[in-house]
Amino acid sequence: MNGVGFIGLGAIGSPIAQALLDHGLELNVNDARRDLAAEWRERGATFFDAAVEVANASSVVFVSLPTPAIVREVAVGPNGVIEGDGTEVFVDLSTTGARVTQTIAERLRAKGIEYLDAPVSGGVAGARARSLTVMAAGASETFERVRPLLESFGKNVVHVGPEPGQGQIAKLLNNLLSATAMAATSEALALGATYGLGTETLLDIFNSSSGRNTATADKFPNQVLTGRYDAGFRLALMAKDVELCLAEARERHAPMVLGGLVQQLWTLAAREIDDPQADHTRVVELFEGWFGVKLGGSGR
Repeated sequence: MNGVGFIGLGAIGSPIAQALLDHGLELNVNDARRDLAAEWRERGATFFDAAVEVANASSVVFVSLPTPAIVREVAVGPNGVIEGDGTEVFVDLSTTGARVTQTIAERLRAKGIEYLDAPVSGGVAGARARSLTVMAAGASETFERVRPLLESFGKNVVHVGPEPGQGQIAKLLNNLLSATAMAATSEALALGATYGLGTETLLDIFNSSSGRNTATADKFPNQVLTGRYDAGFRLALMAKDVELCLAEARERHAPMVLGGLVQQLWTLAAREIDDPQADHTRVVELFEGWFGVKLGGSGR
């Protein structure tokens, strides 16, 4: 294998790229923020100014990017990976949506580049701990070729199916459930507070009963009550992912009744909490305002 490329050195991409570097690979990196060049060269990677340059030097290129539009630009836009002459496999760790993924995969395949749709779950903490869940979709041969690289940062690497887009659906459904748990828990705790029930008391009850979920077990105790609001996933991105999930459902004329309500809540939260860097756990503010209660600690 020639060098491995990595494009998108953000909060999650950076620790994943470091894991690949620690795996003993010749790593070629790129990010829109050119000020990262010196840092990554010091770490031992080669920093390139354009995606096409990474593609020229790398047989496998990973991307970890925030939006479908940016993934499309990096993959098949001017000076994108598609214009390089060294890449054989393109691995998308982003949450892009099935339709965008399928479109990009078709264009790359026409150029002889295999596509592995491989979104991840576990957030910044999981990326740093190298314990992410990877939901990979693509040809079995492509998956097996890349599996050792995925396992350098993924604790649970799953081949969900043979077609790009299937990994995206798995990830979007996971995030829909996560978003639902966070919103429903916020609403339940807010109502409880109006009756004088303590948030910690209710969480203890929920976590030892059938109401336990990721929000009651982790997000509220570790992020909301502490006032940290730093779970590592932005509110705007959660709203984007829930909308992507609902868009996929609409494409199939699937009646996502509960999902539609959750999508409206997160869209409203993204508008009301007008901070592009706000962590998704700050959705609790929406319910605090509606119910006139205080659930979280200071710190936001």
